[in-house]
Amino acid sequence: QVQLVESGGGLVQAGGSLRLSCAASGRTFSRYTMGWFRQAPGKERDFVAAISWSKSTLYYADSVKGRFTISRDNAKNTVYLQMNSLKPEDTAVYYCAADASLRVTTLLGRYDYWGQGTQVTVSS
Repeated sequence: QVQLVESGGGLVQAGGSLRLSCAASGRTFSRYTMGWFRQAPGKERDFVAAISWSKSTLYYADSVKGRFTISRDNAKNTVYLQMNSLKPEDTAVYYCAADASLRVTTLLGRYDYWGQGTQVTVSS
């Protein structure tokens, strides 16, 4: 069992930056693929970024490539999402997720554990 707790959301102006953190419990965190998803009001939850347990494989949604960076610190059981050049369309609740398999996937349904989400609001 893994518990995930996101933090770092907030209100920021367009062009600004935020860094989200996701703290995980459990001794096997280092073996999990970790992902970030987001859900805007009235929309489906969408993939944002994912990172393999070894950090060697990174995936990004096209909409965030070049602006967002996913990283992880296995010693701290934490995954991060650095978000730069934020746009109003980035406004959403951001969720951290863990996939117990060794594959890296963008598919929401493949992730086994989810955090409660953190709100990110980008004003124009």
